Amino acid sequence: MTASGVVLAARGAHAVRRRLRAASAFAARPYRDPSDPRRVVRRWPDLTALCTATVFFWLSLTPSLVPRPWILQGVIGGITAAIGYALGATASGLARALVPWQPRAALRRAVRVRGWQAYWVLAPALAGLLISEGADMQRRLRRLQGLPPALTWHSVMIGLIAVALCALLVVTARLVRLGARRLIRALDGWLPRPVAVGTGLLLTALAVTVGVRDVVFDRGVIDVADRIAAATDRGTKDGITRPVSPYVSGGPGSLTRWQDLGYQGRNFTGTVPSRADLSAFTGRPAKDPVRVYISSGIPRAFHRADDADAPFRAQAGLAVRELERTGAFSRRVLAVAGTTGSGWIDPNVALALEYLHGGDTAIVAVQYSYLPSWVSFVVDEEKAGKATRALVDAVRAKVAALPAAARPKLVVTGESLGAYAVEAAFDGVEDLLASTDGALLLGAPHFSPISRELREERDPGSPVWRPQYREGRNVRFAQFPAVDLRRPAGVPWGSPRVVYLQNASDPIVWWSPDLLFQRPEWMNEPLGPDITSEINWFPFVAFWQTTVDMAVSYGVKAPHGHRYGAGAADGWAAVVPPDGWTEQNTRRLHSYLAGRDTPY
Repeated sequence: MTASGVVLAARGAHAVRRRLRAASAFAARPYRDPSDPRRVVRRWPDLTALCTATVFFWLSLTPSLVPRPWILQGVIGGITAAIGYALGATASGLARALVPWQPRAALRRAVRVRGWQAYWVLAPALAGLLISEGADMQRRLRRLQGLPPALTWHSVMIGLIAVALCALLVVTARLVRLGARRLIRALDGWLPRPVAVGTGLLLTALAVTVGVRDVVFDRGVIDVADRIAAATDRGTKDGITRPVSPYVSGGPGSLTRWQDLGYQGRNFTGTVPSRADLSAFTGRPAKDPVRVYISSGIPRAFHRADDADAPFRAQAGLAVRELERTGAFSRRVLAVAGTTGSGWIDPNVALALEYLHGGDTAIVAVQYSYLPSWVSFVVDEEKAGKATRALVDAVRAKVAALPAAARPKLVVTGESLGAYAVEAAFDGVEDLLASTDGALLLGAPHFSPISRELREERDPGSPVWRPQYREGRNVRFAQFPAVDLRRPAGVPWGSPRVVYLQNASDPIVWWSPDLLFQRPEWMNEPLGPDITSEINWFPFVAFWQTTVDMAVSYGVKAPHGHRYGAGAADGWAAVVPPDGWTEQNTRRLHSYLAGRDTPY
């Protein structure tokens, strides 16, 4: 060996010995102490807080309503672990403050060393085992909801994402704490100590609140979402062209221009089935359906600006005039549809009604926002109810003015935030039954007033995921409508009828801030048909799991998650069946819609 080789070998051996000594020293005292004032993160993590964070991460691996992709599991794990760290650090700090006695330094150091040694040995091993078990639970949930058994589960990536996100959140919190301490120190020379502490904490809390709410959320997340949604609203889905039917908004003779309908409005009116399409399915002569859609950007000439509700009344007035132009009030069924935040209407809901009645229908809707539903719920929640109520009131008034024998059947429908918008247009279930000839509502969010009332006042013994209200005489809930709408057996359907399509595994239906601290009824036995028995509730954890479930609730197949597929065929057949309609016809229509390419 040459001299340079000997030198390199010696340096390598020295480096190995140095690393071994460092590893041995860390094993003897696997933490850094004391705190280092030269570092931004001065203190080593609190062991109690870290153990609590680790336990919270383990709990986040339990299944929830729908299967989760691995990257979102990592996000849930990181956020939940950070919450656990905050709770553990708070508990540890309170314990030190309330119990000032401490054992001797030697005993304290020995306990701390053994505690850290046990953590470094047990935590990674248990995390690996529990991540693997979490993957198996997700696979079982996928089978329960009819998804393919194959699942790519990146166990290592889940752990890395969770650790990185948790560390980022903890470091951010420590930076805020460091800033508060420096502010208090600066104020200490000008104010009495108690006043300086209180003022410093108040200013820090104000800065964090304003920064998160106004800068990060409003001017960051909301502003970006608004820009993206506005750009989308100016476009049109591929393959959608201006309708040629005079019975459709944006078509010949329409009071609203095609380019003013917005993205979802053009999708809705541009996909209306033709008379030939309907006749080919029914085998009978059909009519061209009426579809009226009024966007949120109607010309100012149509309304006065003397009060906040004027734009909604102007939309409703224009919608009624468009209905009059198309002859909608002479159709057999007139449906008022609530839209989601972006203005979307489930195509299966519209098509099911039109095919059921051979086009002798009219559907009317107004757009109150172009934002995604979750953003619209934050900034436009009141608009949803006000816009839909104005439309319902205007249409009801027009229908009531017609001779009784000439009135169409007036029904209402909506999915997701659109279901909330419809419910907010009435003063309760009795008002809904008295004011309409029926309703079909799908996936109504937890905060929807009427469905919440129905679940709270359900008949004893019925589960919250399939509530029975007053023996099901007028209102029935279904996940599998071909079976569920027959329950309870022997009880005749009254008139009018209200059908709720509500999946037991729909996170939109069950998400609520109450999940932070309260076990929900939908986790109680008996569980829904597509809910795994391995589901459980833990404070904070269940809230974040269900929050993320909402983001992936369309990744499953109907009738699971927030997917309702062709269930609208069964729903409309129960609410407003045409003369001579049979169960065989319903099954045929259901199969026909299920085979169509009607993406969400």
